[in-house]
Amino acid sequence: MQKTAVPTTRRLRAGPLTALLAVLTAVSILLSVAFGAEHIPIGDVWRTIVGRLGGDVADAAYDVIIWDLRLPRSVLAAVVGAGLALAGALMQALVRNPLAEPYLLGVSAGAAVGATAVMTLGTLAGLGVWALSGGALLGALVATVTVYTVARAQGGLTALRLILSGVVLSSAFMALSSLLVFTAGDPHAAEGVMFWMLGSVAGATWAKVPLAGAVVAITLAAMIAIHSWLDAYAAGTDTATSLGVPVRGLRTTLFVIQGVLVGVLVAVSGGIGFVGLIVPHAARLVVGATHRAMLPVAVCGGALFLVWVDVVSRVAAAPREMPLGILTGLIGAPIFLFLMGRRRYEFGNSS
Repeated sequence: MQKTAVPTTRRLRAGPLTALLAVLTAVSILLSVAFGAEHIPIGDVWRTIVGRLGGDVADAAYDVIIWDLRLPRSVLAAVVGAGLALAGALMQALVRNPLAEPYLLGVSAGAAVGATAVMTLGTLAGLGVWALSGGALLGALVATVTVYTVARAQGGLTALRLILSGVVLSSAFMALSSLLVFTAGDPHAAEGVMFWMLGSVAGATWAKVPLAGAVVAITLAAMIAIHSWLDAYAAGTDTATSLGVPVRGLRTTLFVIQGVLVGVLVAVSGGIGFVGLIVPHAARLVVGATHRAMLPVAVCGGALFLVWVDVVSRVAAAPREMPLGILTGLIGAPIFLFLMGRRRYEFGNSS
């Protein structure tokens, strides 16, 4: 009897692909600085950056545009893209659901309450330029603690309880944000809140990069260190327990780390959708589902993707800027559907 051949999917090697994506991201950051309301030749971009690093400012006008405005913006876009991809992968691992994304547990909705309070009520006005980011981070952390407390009170941090608690509380937080906008005396409050919730790195400064970058780097290093636990947990709690994985402790750790990571990212960029949902799946498509291979590829892929999305946001409707959340879906969806159509894919399948 003739056996039917089972189609196999060729995977790319994660190491070389990660290195390639990292190099492309670095080059893209450099190139992206040239784009904006005023186009700057790439040669002038390079000379300005090299001169700044060497302590020599050749052109004061270009120096302000490149070093103070565009370069920190591109770097922050890369950091946020990397962080959202990482947060999405962790959330999908935590609840073992392919539809999970970083904002599933209400962190973004809580951040929206904090940001809306700053914009409509003047809360935390004493923080100056940090008021909006501070309010969003505070709201995100409050939401994380609330979801954790509710889920624990209902019987523990199971995947189902986390999802249900997060979805319900997210709706409540969004309703509270809407109430703040509705009762605000500022007629432009709704527009400002909506733009923030769709995400942007237009307000990037060098001061915002270190915190977000450090949180992303530390989280990635920690998750790579426990990649075998993540693989076992993805196979099911019974399998993970039989292999000696501390399931309860791992679940709690993932929840806390993911909450802090998303809170910091939302605080510096608003709510940018799609990246954390699709980029981890795209990484699994090309290198497999093992976390040691998938996480670095997802992080570098998310960084590269959001850098160019930010470039498009500057030039597509110039002189206005489009929120990043609009473009991530419009650009990313066709790319992901193309990849999925060319490869066999099953969530959690590492073969």
